[in-house]
This record gives sequence, C-alpha cells and structure tokens, in this order.
Amino acid sequence: MFQKAVTLKVDRLDIVGQFYLPGSRIPYPTVCVCHGIPAGIPDPGDRGYPELAENVCHEGFAALIFNFRGTGASGGNLDILGWTRDLKAAIDYLWALPEVDRSRLSLLGFSGGAAVSVYAASQDDRVSCVVACACPAEFTFFIKADEPQSIVDHFRSIGAIRDKDFPHSTQDWLNGFRLVSPIKYIAGIAPRPLLLVHGNQDETVEVSDAYKLYTQAGEPKQINIVDEAGHRLRQNDQAMTMVIDWLKSQC
Repeated sequence: MFQKAVTLKVDRLDIVGQFYLPGSRIPYPTVCVCHGIPAGIPDPGDRGYPELAENVCHEGFAALIFNFRGTGASGGNLDILGWTRDLKAAIDYLWALPEVDRSRLSLLGFSGGAAVSVYAASQDDRVSCVVACACPAEFTFFIKADEPQSIVDHFRSIGAIRDKDFPHSTQDWLNGFRLVSPIKYIAGIAPRPLLLVHGNQDETVEVSDAYKLYTQAGEPKQINIVDEAGHRLRQNDQAMTMVIDWLKSQC
C-alpha cells in the first residue's frame, strides 16, 4: 500500500488529505471518505479515518480522506456550503488521476459528511455510488435553534470556527444547513446505487431519519440498520464490514 499527502486549493484555503493506493496496478475503484461535523475538540490519538482508509485500501480500493474546511489541518471555518465545494474539489482531483477508475468513484460519508455526499452526488454524475452512514434527513439542530449564536459559539470553542469575523451573518450560515438537507436531494442519486447505514442506538441522529431518506430515495437502494450501534459507525466493525462488502459488490 502506498500513500501520499494531498493539498487542494478551494476558495484560497488549503484542504488537506491523504490518498491511499493498494499497489501499482491501475486504475482502481476509488472511495472518497467524508467525515462528519466535529462534536468536540479532536482527539489527536484517534486514527479512525486513516485506519478506515487503510482497511478500504486493503480490499483493493484507492481511497482519499481529507479534512473539510474548519477541521484538522485544513484552513478556514466550518461552513456546510463550503464543505460542498471542498467535496467537489476532491472529486475533481480524483477524476484527473490515472490511478482512479472513473467508472467506479464512490462517496462514503458519515453524518454531516454523508449529508454533503448526498448533496454532491445528486448534482454530479461522476459519482458512481454513495454510502451514507448516520445521515441526517435534515439538520434540525441547526435549523430550529432558539439561540443561533450559541451554535456558532460552540463551534468556535472547539476550534471549528477560527476567525473572529466569521460568520458574517449567522442566519446565512444557518441557512446553508437548511439548503443542504439530504431529504431534498436523496432522490437525485438514482439510478446509481445507494446504501444507507444507521445504528439503532444512534444518540445524535435518530434512526427514523434513515427510514425517511430510504423512502424518498430511488432505486437501487438498500438500508442496513446495525443493532446496538451508536453514531460513530466508522468505529463499528460490523457496520464497516457491511459497507466494504457492499462497495465490492456494487461499485
């Protein structure tokens, strides 16, 4: 397995990631992994996404992981509309690589990253299939907040909002979450395959959201509810085995 550092320029920001290759035989089916919205200050010892990318790579896929703006080593501030542009840039990057099989370019998203994956795939037919793990149907926490400034203050406190003058308009920033609501876009993935994975003990996004999305999605589609699993499905071996097996069969 080989890996190399990646830096994409988006809106004059550095979007930082890692690209993993199984070997030298090319091209490979490729998975772009999209992380979720941070809930707290990151744990520097958590190898969750690199470990996932390595596991995906061991199964014969190329894999890209990256930090959306406002997270990790990437620049900027948490902004869901900005995240959609970050993901488009990641797809553009992969599409141009000779190592990538353009007919098998998948998105694997988690929570907020799953929402952005649904949004992006509905508008970009270069994406061949989508796996959405713990995906909200809507960002109800952001949309229905009684004190919107408290949300901004929370993300500032954990380092996801870094600039003192960001956002310029709290309401416009929140409206971005309303716009990217997956329930509005999930039907646009068809006729490409879609897998929804959700834990029945998810403490952040209710499992009913998965059923709402499944009902709205077109064919082909599949839903897997993981017994006794919480929100962090990337840390659940059963869920990730389901995901990798499905990717191998569909993408």
